[in-house]
Amino acid sequence: MAIRQLGISRLIDQYVNYLLVEKGLADATLESYSADLARFTDFLTEKQIFRIAEADTVAILKYLLDLRDQGLGIRSRARHLVTLRGFFRFLVAEKVISRDPVRLVDLPKFGLKLPHVLSINEITELLETPEIKKPKGQRDAAMLELLYAAGLRVSELLHVKLQDINLEAGFVRVFGKGSKERIIPIGSHAKNRIGQYIADARPGLLKNYVSAYLFVARAGKPMTRQGFWKLIKQYAVTAGCSKQISPHTFRHSFATHLLEGGADLRAVQMMLGHVDISTTQIYTHVARDHLKQMHERYHPRG
Repeated sequence: MAIRQLGISRLIDQYVNYLLVEKGLADATLESYSADLARFTDFLTEKQIFRIAEADTVAILKYLLDLRDQGLGIRSRARHLVTLRGFFRFLVAEKVISRDPVRLVDLPKFGLKLPHVLSINEITELLETPEIKKPKGQRDAAMLELLYAAGLRVSELLHVKLQDINLEAGFVRVFGKGSKERIIPIGSHAKNRIGQYIADARPGLLKNYVSAYLFVARAGKPMTRQGFWKLIKQYAVTAGCSKQISPHTFRHSFATHLLEGGADLRAVQMMLGHVDISTTQIYTHVARDHLKQMHERYHPRG
């Protein structure tokens, strides 16, 4: 069944699953989002709105007023609005709806939540965890290297095709949100890992199947988000990483490490595929914290 044919409750299930697999959110956060969306669904039912496309900006504003009338404070209402923003952006991205009804609704500012990142040493340990003597280990090592080298979203990584990778030039072509194409350099480590995987492991994993995708699982099909999420968790445990990580953690770390190394913000924005540079600027706060720590640690007057 196509996602656009699903009812509101099923759409919410799809979104929560996306948050789990793509964003790697904690269980408590997922429960909070689910509760917020369940409350929103109850409101829509009371208003006789049974199709998500009918939930327009006016309905969103009435919902926020309803929350206020029930005694929710401004911070709680802002949290509900954040939940709705993410949900409706997801629906637009999946082409369930054509316009985002929450886009014009103002959100109070309550500070900046910084993304979780791994240190360079932690990333290095994770990248060296797969057993590269085995075909699947070679594939996993190549996937992790490319994920970090290019700062890809997990959906972009899984849908890279063989023709999208240029090892000689050292670039990968991906199609991000809105099918927008971008070309990203990948560096020598990723080039070597991917080259070894293509030469040594990919033919054996394909067996008698044919696939256009670079990274293949069973029957030549691309790996699922859930399958890759499980691999990340397994390798994190093996590497002894105590932090809660997800595929998106590699993207956060990619951006932060570039900025810590002196990369231009606009260049990082282009590589990440962010339309608005303000989305990228969140990483400058992480890099700034790192620089402050280095100054305090090493400067004689720090």
